[in-house]
Amino acid sequence: MMSTFNDRENAFETKFAHDAEMQFKAEARGNKLLGLWVAELLGKTGDDATAYAAEVVKSDFEEAGHEDVYRKVSGDLAGKADEATIRTQMANCLAEAKSQLLGEV
Repeated sequence: MMSTFNDRENAFETKFAHDAEMQFKAEARGNKLLGLWVAELLGKTGDDATAYAAEVVKSDFEEAGHEDVYRKVSGDLAGKADEATIRTQMANCLAEAKSQLLGEV
């Protein structure tokens, strides 16, 4: 079972690695999902949560990589989630975004 999952995961990674547009879309969607998760922890709902998620997406354009996103949400959460939890959620949101995008193709 695990090897089947790993094979599938590797196939996804290969597809995304060769498709910069898909990778960009996946990262933006992953950041939006992360932003919605953080918004919930901050007690934001509705339009406030959506607006916050958009801020998280924009924060990724500050520099290459994901540290800009981590710094933003970590600072905003101010101790409501530790680094390991935030980084795990970042990875989970990116994986979910890739899965959603592949389901839409």
